[in-house]
Amino acid sequence: MTGRSPSNLWTMARLGNRIRGISRLSPTATAGVIIILLFGVLALFSDMFMPHDPVSSFTDRILQPPSAQHWFGTDGNGMDVFSRVIYGAKFGFGIAIPAVIIAVLIGVPVGLIAGYRGGLLDEVLMRIFDGLRVFPSIILALAVVAATGQSLLNVVLVLGFLDSPVFARLVRSEVLALRSSIFVESAIAAGNPTWRILFLHLLPNSIQGAMAQTAVRAAWAVRISATLAFLGVGIQAPTPEWGAMIRQGAEFMVSGQWWVAIFPGIALILLVFGLNLFGDGIQDILDPRRRVSK
Repeated sequence: MTGRSPSNLWTMARLGNRIRGISRLSPTATAGVIIILLFGVLALFSDMFMPHDPVSSFTDRILQPPSAQHWFGTDGNGMDVFSRVIYGAKFGFGIAIPAVIIAVLIGVPVGLIAGYRGGLLDEVLMRIFDGLRVFPSIILALAVVAATGQSLLNVVLVLGFLDSPVFARLVRSEVLALRSSIFVESAIAAGNPTWRILFLHLLPNSIQGAMAQTAVRAAWAVRISATLAFLGVGIQAPTPEWGAMIRQGAEFMVSGQWWVAIFPGIALILLVFGLNLFGDGIQDILDPRRRVSK
């Protein structure tokens, strides 16, 4: 009989203590992580949880209420709502994560350059980004997606580009406060090139606020993408995307078939809620003043 080695037990004990420490430090973040992990498991292993093909139509079971055979009922095309809700988690993460990555890749370098250089370059860059925030995001996203095409790639690119000013503003504000610091002046005096000062000295010290916002902005991306699909722009039926499913089910609400729209709506609310909880909890952990004020 072989047991676990003392080193493995010690590592597991440390990991358990660290998890408990984070849970005590921010129960909000812990609750958010649990919800996100739940949907993440559904997205990664959807084939294990789906009792039916999400796009297979049972023509003899159209608009059947929830039952043992179809836990969430069937929709107007006879498709299993439960399987479609589970598969829809793939689109939730498949849109949110790339959109946030694109927003960070655009916004963070712009914020670094604008904050460090200042002057006319700062004004021009920030005014361009401010122009993206003047219009309501949903209206601008509707116009751009409608013009460029209703594909998953276009939705991700548009959401990432529209959200980049948030990260640019956050990083710029930190860089403005840091560019006169002693360590930056020392790096300049030592002859470091600008790129090295930006990415090796300023970036690690100015990225904290932007990283704390990633979960919140991911929730925004999930919500906006579902709204686009609901309004008829973006991912469309029969693709099992939650916004498109809610749009399809809305017409059946008046006739009593509530399950077609309610279950994808609950899934959307839970994922957005979990991402917001996690984002708020991360800000609590990174900013001790928030914990004290609560």
